[in-house]
Amino acid sequence: MSDDTTYDLYIGDRSFSSWSLRGWLMLEKFGLPHRVHAVGLYSGTMAEDLAALSPARLVPVLRTPEGFVVGETLAMAETLAERHPEAAMWPSDPAARARARWLCAEMASGFTALRGACPMQLLHVYEGFDASDAVRSDLARIERIWAEARDMAVFSGPWLLGDYSLADVFYAPIAARIIGYDLPVSSDARSYCETAVSDPAFRAWRAEGLKTTYDPVPYALDLATRAWPD
Repeated sequence: MSDDTTYDLYIGDRSFSSWSLRGWLMLEKFGLPHRVHAVGLYSGTMAEDLAALSPARLVPVLRTPEGFVVGETLAMAETLAERHPEAAMWPSDPAARARARWLCAEMASGFTALRGACPMQLLHVYEGFDASDAVRSDLARIERIWAEARDMAVFSGPWLLGDYSLADVFYAPIAARIIGYDLPVSSDARSYCETAVSDPAFRAWRAEGLKTTYDPVPYALDLATRAWPD
């Protein structure tokens, strides 16, 4: 058990673990003190590494300063927002706040075609990826809910509901997929994705991930690649 005010966050790989990225962003972007612990997502030691955090079995996992454990990013988000109202993790406007919660819940349970066909990878941009009808259907749904969120934003800003919120945390890996597989979306959706992956926190996460080398590279496709956008 920690005796300070710092959270402990247990994550998987930075270049490929989309859920770990969400867990880290909700601490990093809202200025909550934290320590990061990497578990063996690809080395085969994850179960052992998480044994002391029972019943957690997937990353990310959060341990509070008091020592209690929270798994699943939706539960982590609600726990942190409740404990830190001053951080304004949800929008202040009630309608926008309800919409942000809806967006996060749909992200956690939906878009299985996109998530299955396009695992998050932050190494490069694939060229010539052929999106299936199911993936295109997911993209159409994402574009619609993003556009409607932007239309109802109370405050002006580049994020889904104006100011940065937990909704943007949850969709950062979706933005990374759209960029990383060069997926067909509207100019407005692509602009949002570019905002998400150019954010300093995202760039810092990716830069740390690039320090790891892989042999073989997880989820590699037999496609040409180009450099990740600066």
